[in-house]
Amino acid sequence: MKKVYLFRGGNVLKSFDTDTVFDVNAIVSHVLFTVLFDEVRYVHTVAELQSVERAAKGKADIVLGHVQVLGLPEHRALMETAFVYGVKYQFVLTTGGPVLTNMGVEDISSLTAGLWFLHCKGAPQSQHSDPCPHTALRRALTTLHIYTFLQLMEAPLVSEASVEPSEVNMVHSHLQVPLLFLFSQPHTVALDRVTAQTLAWRLRGQVGLVLIHRESPDVKIPLEYNAAYRLPGEGSEVKYLILNNLEEVIDLFRDESTPEEEEDDDNWATLDVLDDEVAESVYRDRGQSLDMDAVTELTADTFHSAVAESDYTVVLFYVKWDAVSMAFMQSYIEVSESLEDADVSDVELAVLDCGEWTDVCSAQKISSFPTVRLYCPQEPSQPYQGMLGTESLNRFIMLSRLVSPVLLSSPDEVTSFLEGDLYQRHAAVAPVTVLGLFSSTADAGLSVFKEAAKALRGETMVGLFADRQAEIWAVEYSVTLPAILVSRGPTCQTEAHSLNLSMPDQLVTHIRSALLDTFPELTVENLPLYLELKKKLLLLFVGDEESGRKGNKRVLEDMRSLLNTGLPNPYLPCWIHLGRTPAGKAVLEAYLGFLPLLPALVVSQLATGGEVFHYPTGRPLMVQPILQWLQRVEDGEEPPAGVIVDEKWMPSMPFYDFLSVMDQEVPGYASQRSAKTKTSRIERAEGEKEKSSGGGERQARAGAHNPQGSPTTKPPQTPHHSEL
Repeated sequence: MKKVYLFRGGNVLKSFDTDTVFDVNAIVSHVLFTVLFDEVRYVHTVAELQSVERAAKGKADIVLGHVQVLGLPEHRALMETAFVYGVKYQFVLTTGGPVLTNMGVEDISSLTAGLWFLHCKGAPQSQHSDPCPHTALRRALTTLHIYTFLQLMEAPLVSEASVEPSEVNMVHSHLQVPLLFLFSQPHTVALDRVTAQTLAWRLRGQVGLVLIHRESPDVKIPLEYNAAYRLPGEGSEVKYLILNNLEEVIDLFRDESTPEEEEDDDNWATLDVLDDEVAESVYRDRGQSLDMDAVTELTADTFHSAVAESDYTVVLFYVKWDAVSMAFMQSYIEVSESLEDADVSDVELAVLDCGEWTDVCSAQKISSFPTVRLYCPQEPSQPYQGMLGTESLNRFIMLSRLVSPVLLSSPDEVTSFLEGDLYQRHAAVAPVTVLGLFSSTADAGLSVFKEAAKALRGETMVGLFADRQAEIWAVEYSVTLPAILVSRGPTCQTEAHSLNLSMPDQLVTHIRSALLDTFPELTVENLPLYLELKKKLLLLFVGDEESGRKGNKRVLEDMRSLLNTGLPNPYLPCWIHLGRTPAGKAVLEAYLGFLPLLPALVVSQLATGGEVFHYPTGRPLMVQPILQWLQRVEDGEEPPAGVIVDEKWMPSMPFYDFLSVMDQEVPGYASQRSAKTKTSRIERAEGEKEKSSGGGERQARAGAHNPQGSPTTKPPQTPHHSEL
């Protein structure tokens, strides 16, 4: 098969030769180029470009891109930009020839990719024959550079200010572009504006220009200086100059850009990986190859046979361009190697690339990446929902090999199961075990419990004792059957909970809640489980110093005893060991603004306002003083030591807020669907009112939003590019 087909619904939109879609960049660029076929004009000659310019004059600016070959990263960057900005600008693509000569390129063969912004929107329509003025992008053709360039094209040609240059804050500073300041005199302000605009056109896209009015009392610049500039970078100083003509300014920035070019490229290289830590780590390690010999690489032909032949087959569904998938791949390989070292022969670890074998992933209903599932012959697959790490996945696999529930037939087996002796090999990976107690095998709720136990397979060990002798444990732990016993090991007290056996999923939730510790050690892995309780955290931070171990043990025992001395219900006592969980140090510093002496006790009210209270350092960490302090916190007598602000999870840089950019171009296109649903109902209701009252009200409302009386444009009825 030498063709790749792009479908829209059941129809073939376009076919590609396999040698044209040779990597991810080629696939993305060709697909977007096909989808945007009616919006991105492809020109070969100067006459074709001039025709596009004439049609765009007075209506829209043009973004002209040049790539030597379709499917390269530069082509992808241009198509991705067109997808976002296609409503705002007219995008044009060329692959060279006379069009480049028309744009002023002297050596066509040396230009592999380029981009120009044609300022046609402000050009008068009466001058049909004159070309639109243009500005060239003088950077590599990447998505980030194009986005930055378009932001600069939208910025004012010349800005005016009446403050010191050091106090001027413009978009150019955030986009790593120098600022040039010209100082205006009251009697020459008109001439100064002309000079500034002339300079701004020649430096557009490279330098931001600001005209500073000297007559302002806030401007205290010595009269001998007529210009200044500030290079990009945090803490960069303003340098003052005496310039005699415009060419000196042009030469200044040409000279300044040369020595800074290497450093500037480094800055942009850093911006290119400003993503989450996972994506950055994959980018840094992109040159390292993974040893895939430890896992089996499946295809559409081998998937079903591999799953059927092995007792347990763990499959990682991934795509190569997903950073999380590739970061997790190393951990996945390590798990395979550790199982081999432990002589675990009945488990086969395999991987399947969903970017290549889409039919298999579609049949398995894989909708997110990476996804891990465990397959056993003649049984439904078991999804893995733990952390994407070696230890958590290894625990899941080891526990999934056990029958769930484990059927126990005697009181001795029950005791052995609860104390961890029956499955001693698995005690390390499942320190908490659950035992279901039923009075007989004919109990109506037994089937519900078995379904819940299957759902919990891989999370913990679940046992089942269905016999009249179960009454002995029910009496001992003061519960009515059916019930569950939760054992945290022979040194801890066994907990008992009566069951409400209505539905399997409700029982699973009940058992998971019972598995939570009453005085947990918080870790990165279990923190979300305890935050879901929506309780105030009475959180103890302890260190790992050798001399402090005995003191830590005493403090932890006192904290645990709080559970039996009337601790208010809204509080969850818990602790963090900074040696085992180093992230706790950053949490403590964020809470208080400094690192106090350890052990440190704080109250964190994340669910009720974010206030943090710090137990006085010199006061003994004992039960009664802690209870008295908590009472003062409840009564509002203790001042908070800090407040945790509920910040939004935003992109690390404005450049990466693509949804916001798309919403600016087509309002509502990338907004949350729930919000759109709500507003659409309101709009429909308003629409019904408008229909009954005629168009006058609608026209009046449009005028209120458009006081200048300029023509209003009806918003599109369907989202832009809805076919994707």
